[in-house]
Amino acid sequence: MFTISRRIVLLSSAALAGAAFLGPAHADDLKITIGYQTVVEPSKVPQADGAYEKETKAVIDWRKFDSGADVIAAVASGSVDIGYVGSSPLAAAASRELPIQTIFIVGLIGESEALVARNGAGIEKVADLAGKKVAVPFVSTTHYSLLAALKHEGVDPKSVVILNLRPPEIAAAFSRGDIDAAYVWDPALGQIKTTGKVVVDSSQVAAWGAPTFDAWIVRTDFAEKNPEAVRDFVK
Repeated sequence: MFTISRRIVLLSSAALAGAAFLGPAHADDLKITIGYQTVVEPSKVPQADGAYEKETKAVIDWRKFDSGADVIAAVASGSVDIGYVGSSPLAAAASRELPIQTIFIVGLIGESEALVARNGAGIEKVADLAGKKVAVPFVSTTHYSLLAALKHEGVDPKSVVILNLRPPEIAAAFSRGDIDAAYVWDPALGQIKTTGKVVVDSSQVAAWGAPTFDAWIVRTDFAEKNPEAVRDFVK
């Protein structure tokens, strides 16, 4: 939960169960709007199998987003109840003291996000990014990892042309040759790898002291009114 002191509290299933008295048990006709991203991760299986609907006994409206920043904005505005985000947009939300709680830490991102250089761009290492066009979704884990990699290798970010593009836009720009490199996740990552090569991934950046992770978040007022539904979602 984001509080005045800007601390993040991970709510366990047990804690949510113990807080059930704060709100009514979820009704069979409960509707939940969940924001997800095009990230290859374990929750896609129960999502496809309808397991979340079975556990929560709710009607779920699944909405796809291209970035965690978009998910944060949707949750904060009230149009989404639960969302999947990375640690960077989550930290940005904490700094703004948005009414959001973290309910489950999925795990470290690792190799699922990477910096890929386009073939023929003349980029072999992070230091070669100076003077090049590099695309990344701003306020994302890949944005954070890119800046961390530049810092580790002593490259001034101002020497790099960093462009704010969403993953689908990155894949298109990469194929056209409009950009020299991009730091992104699947499915765009898999697409650009076909005509490029990985320079560094987030497991290496984590080893350099800048780890990133993914998490599920919930709007505070929704969690307080529907604690059992949130508990069933994360158990």
